[in-house]
Amino acid sequence: MPARYHLRFQLHPTPEAAQRAGELAKFCVEAGVGEVVLLLGAEELHGGHPVGEAAERLFETAATATAILREAGLAVSLNPWITVGHADRGRTDTLGFAPLVDPQGRVATAQASFACPRWRAWLTAHYARYATLDLRVLWLEDDFRYHNHAPLHWGGGFEPLMLERFAAAVGTAVTREELVAAVTAPGAPHPWRAVLQQVWRTAQLEVAEQVATAVGEQSGGRVQLGLMSSELGVHSVEGRDWPALFKALSINGRVAHRPHFARYGDAPGRELSFSLWALEAQRALRPKYATSEPEIENWPHTAWSKSDTQTWSELVAAQLAGSDAMFLNVHPMQSGRALRFPRVADLLCRARPALDWVAGQQPRTASTHGVGLPMPQHAAAHVRTRAGGELAALSVDAGPAADLLLRYGVPVTAGEAPVTAVFGQLAWALSDFEIERILSGGLLLDGAAAEILTRRGFGDLLGISACEVVDREGTGPGGPYALEYAVREDVYLSVNGQPALARFAISPDAETWTTILTPDQQHWGPGRFVHRNAAGGRVAVLAATAPQLLPYDDDGRQLLHAMVRFLEGDHPTLPLVSGGPHLLPHLSRSEHGWRLAVANGSADPARPRIAWPDAPQGPDATLLAPLAPPISARVTEHQRGLTLDQDLPHRGWLVVDWH
Repeated sequence: MPARYHLRFQLHPTPEAAQRAGELAKFCVEAGVGEVVLLLGAEELHGGHPVGEAAERLFETAATATAILREAGLAVSLNPWITVGHADRGRTDTLGFAPLVDPQGRVATAQASFACPRWRAWLTAHYARYATLDLRVLWLEDDFRYHNHAPLHWGGGFEPLMLERFAAAVGTAVTREELVAAVTAPGAPHPWRAVLQQVWRTAQLEVAEQVATAVGEQSGGRVQLGLMSSELGVHSVEGRDWPALFKALSINGRVAHRPHFARYGDAPGRELSFSLWALEAQRALRPKYATSEPEIENWPHTAWSKSDTQTWSELVAAQLAGSDAMFLNVHPMQSGRALRFPRVADLLCRARPALDWVAGQQPRTASTHGVGLPMPQHAAAHVRTRAGGELAALSVDAGPAADLLLRYGVPVTAGEAPVTAVFGQLAWALSDFEIERILSGGLLLDGAAAEILTRRGFGDLLGISACEVVDREGTGPGGPYALEYAVREDVYLSVNGQPALARFAISPDAETWTTILTPDQQHWGPGRFVHRNAAGGRVAVLAATAPQLLPYDDDGRQLLHAMVRFLEGDHPTLPLVSGGPHLLPHLSRSEHGWRLAVANGSADPARPRIAWPDAPQGPDATLLAPLAPPISARVTEHQRGLTLDQDLPHRGWLVVDWH
């Protein structure tokens, strides 16, 4: 099965729309695009929620273009650009919608509340009408959320209508100021936080069900809905229930998902760790019946915002995740002239050989393997803030752990695994039962998570008798922390930039691997230690509370690899990658066998070396260089691993397959 391109493209609602649609069809045929996702009334062409003559122009443009594109053999979906509204940007509501209100009381001028009945009726009618065009998917834009509605602070959800819903839930009237103070208060979460999230969740689900019902009825169940989403941490603050939302949007058991996973502009290659984890984390939260069409988007919307090399490497990452299609937003959104950008067609044509090769051997049912990174959807309900007042402080994600592990060559998974890593505030989100389960295997903790689990009564199983988190500017007795010294390796690492460190008193049977030192090299406390616990598990702990901010280097990688091997115990299995900076692995298994893909996140070429306790015999190795056809890779097999014998270029991928 070849890779599928779904091209998101905006046509101007003008008399030239039919001509431009014909040009778009020609572009798609030449570039190998199988589906057009028509975008309407977006960004520069957005004048507010469309109604009357403006709505008629948009509908006629969509109807005209759909007919022309289908005649050319293309599938068609539709992406109305607005639900709640992305941003005011000087626009003003003319339809009498109840506006969004942010935590500080600022009122939006052109963005609507999920609780507004008039807006709900408009949105339902808007989508029901477009359903008559018999499209494949009608997409709900990623403004279908509470956060990120400029110029509001954080977002909305504090409108009078929403506060009325909250008051009904708690049995008393509450002001916006009281509510914000309570849900962001330091210490144990106030009960109102969970109630507010339930109120928000319910309002959003009501709208989703209403739109799905209308679209299903109007189309006879032929049109499905698609959900565009943002990053998991902020959706957790909103209280999003992913399975419930997908269920509410499903029509005849079908629903589509466009996960956000890639940076919008040029970024260092090591940022592929964000992409790999975002795809993996959302895969775990998405029901199996939902299709996945990850977003490749440039911002600002010009061909210069992101290099073709970066775009290609992100496309490969998405295809390795078993995606059903690539959701491409690679033209300048304001242009309306597809044929004016032959370089985009060239990019898509040159990218296809590698993507087709991956797609042909990477089924969507493949399972991922690596260090397990739990990411409960309800994590924000358990976060304990330190200062209060900011909803953004409730956002947590396993991304920091993913960055550290992936950039040091350790594969990760969002599923359960023999070795688990828990960093930071996520330690509050796991139940006692879940913690006890992972403590019977291998568990990697940063200093913040270790301090939390010690407070929760698990210190004995961690090898910790006492623990405190010490801020950078409040180091107390012993002076400021500065260095981490590994005695066995006789190497120094830096902790000078850490915002805080955990200071431990560890059990006699715990083994210290590194020591934190002051600038004059006085002992400050353990830097990393390991422990075999009474539950039969193994624990490895870092004093760093933001390990992803530690300076990356060869010594740091060697120490992390050693910790992972310790946690695996007597039967290690994971392939660990070295041979250059930021070699990012993706490990999966399907009915075809095992696959290890390694991306080079460094600007310099590298020759990956894979340490493999149970190395495969005679594996197939393929090199994917940016925008080039796949070629067979030269590798040398050695005891417990293999090495690539040729350069892996910047953002290139080495793919090793075996049975």
